[in-house]
Amino acid sequence: MKRARLSLRRECGGTAAAEMALVLPLLLTIMFGSLELGNYFMNEHTLVKAVRDGARFAARQSFANYPDCSTVSTTARDSTRNVVMNGALAGGSIITPNIESGDIDVTTSCAADAGGETMSGIYAGRANGAQIVTVSATVAYRPVVSAFGFTGIGLNLNAASQAAVTGI
Repeated sequence: MKRARLSLRRECGGTAAAEMALVLPLLLTIMFGSLELGNYFMNEHTLVKAVRDGARFAARQSFANYPDCSTVSTTARDSTRNVVMNGALAGGSIITPNIESGDIDVTTSCAADAGGETMSGIYAGRANGAQIVTVSATVAYRPVVSAFGFTGIGLNLNAASQAAVTGI
């Protein structure tokens, strides 16, 4: 009569399943983390590009839309917000996810002339010197994993861009 011997060296039937069970949580964390990080950077890049385009558009508005160093006309502000949100003056689809009109600020300031010299060129005769328009946006980040119920990450996407008003 033979005796059945229990040997751990010969029994390897479940090792692959056990190793997978140990490694799977780490692999899923790395996979979803890299997906989320890539999505964050893509959304931030999209917002930065949209804000830069909005600043360029705002800088090419007429000087009449910027009557003094702290006022931007409603027309220029709304048009700039449309360019940042949609990439166009009217219509189009939203470029950056989760963005709203109230998330975009359009402000102006004046860069006074250096040393009291009079300004020349397109700024000649302007009492306040060269005007600079600043377009900035702060948008709440919407994570990819929110589709699985994970919310409340609390990250914001921030972008700002400046351009000199040329009044074209």
